Amino acid sequence: MDALQIISSEEIAEKTLTHYLPRIEQDFEDIKQDVINIINQVKTYGDKAVLEYTRKFDHVDLERDQIKISLKELQDAWESVDAQLFKAIQHAKENLLKFHRAQMKEDWTIEIVKGVKAGQIYRPLDSVGIYVPGGKAIYPSTVLMTAIPALVAGVKNVILCSPPSFHGTIAPEILATAKECNISQIYKIGGVQAIAAMAFGTETIPPVQKIIGPGNKWVNAAKQLLSNVVAIDTPAGPSEILIIADENANLDHVMIDFLSQIEHDPDNIGILISLSEKLTINFKNKISLVVEQSERKEIIKSSLKNSLIINAKNIEEAIRVANLIAPEHLELLIANYDAVLDKIMNAGAVFLGPYSPVPLGDYCAGTNHVLPTGGNAKKFSGLNTLQFLKIIDTLECNLTGLEELSHSAIKLAEFEGLSLHKEAILRRLKEKNKFK
Repeated sequence: MDALQIISSEEIAEKTLTHYLPRIEQDFEDIKQDVINIINQVKTYGDKAVLEYTRKFDHVDLERDQIKISLKELQDAWESVDAQLFKAIQHAKENLLKFHRAQMKEDWTIEIVKGVKAGQIYRPLDSVGIYVPGGKAIYPSTVLMTAIPALVAGVKNVILCSPPSFHGTIAPEILATAKECNISQIYKIGGVQAIAAMAFGTETIPPVQKIIGPGNKWVNAAKQLLSNVVAIDTPAGPSEILIIADENANLDHVMIDFLSQIEHDPDNIGILISLSEKLTINFKNKISLVVEQSERKEIIKSSLKNSLIINAKNIEEAIRVANLIAPEHLELLIANYDAVLDKIMNAGAVFLGPYSPVPLGDYCAGTNHVLPTGGNAKKFSGLNTLQFLKIIDTLECNLTGLEELSHSAIKLAEFEGLSLHKEAILRRLKEKNKFK
């Protein structure tokens, strides 16, 4: 397609990356003051402000006792969901549980020197708030991906907020999935007011220690502005896929995988790093037909304007560029893909070989689809169980250990001028000498 640019990998470097791949940065300056005003109103007036903003932005008139989903609403949703869809939700849940349980860590201790034991213990956060977007799309998979790692970690209090539809309800598929994940505290609020309510608490909505889940520009702005009040997950932007493909790759697989990740939103990004000139030509010539047959072709056409084909002369060059881009999703449609995995440094998730398309990870393979975007894979991980655990250091010394460490500790305390640090050690040494 004419909108799809083709360049050489040699043109991609740190200083030229944004020229060829201008990812959308979350610039909140144009809405920052409005977001702050909403946050302050919710902090001050609680439910009253939440209800006013729900009327204003969602066009739904709720009473205070309607903010929380009732047990009857939850049960009705549970019973109304299509049986085959519910079976798929349960299958995905089981795989997610298995994968995220494998991430759990055991408390550990080692002997640093004789008489000194140091270690770490793992404890869950007490409370987490999940935000699930509303609107035209309904994503039960988002509930699964955000709730399962929190539950596996042992978080006792998990709540969920999602904007109501025009009918004043939340989609039954969202509610049923939440119930399947043992979440019963569900609130019909969205947008900035939901994030603020979970951060500060209201008369109806309890405050939480961490807020996770995707959202629009306003939701992301609220999360970032409140990150000094409540912990948040990785900043989220448009979704993206990078495929490294060689001459043996199936062209149909490459095209459909490429398009499957840019059909969500017109700002999404697809990147093909091709190791075959023939593949590049065929991809460019045939992708238009696939796009025209797609149900979401207008969105895809917009996404293609952000997308790119990069020709690389060898796999080393392809990996160099992939690590520089640090994509959300990285597919390796190449021979001997397992031989290059140790060279992949930056990616939200890696999908290996011809039978591991990204949608499996999006839904039911067990891996998490909440992943860093916009190059953030260079410094962030995807959502995982450890993000819901606090790591607490432990130290246990006997008298032998105290003596072993005392010289260094006292010397450092003297240098830093902290006399009581020094005294805390000396008094214990004096006590020991009393009983000799």
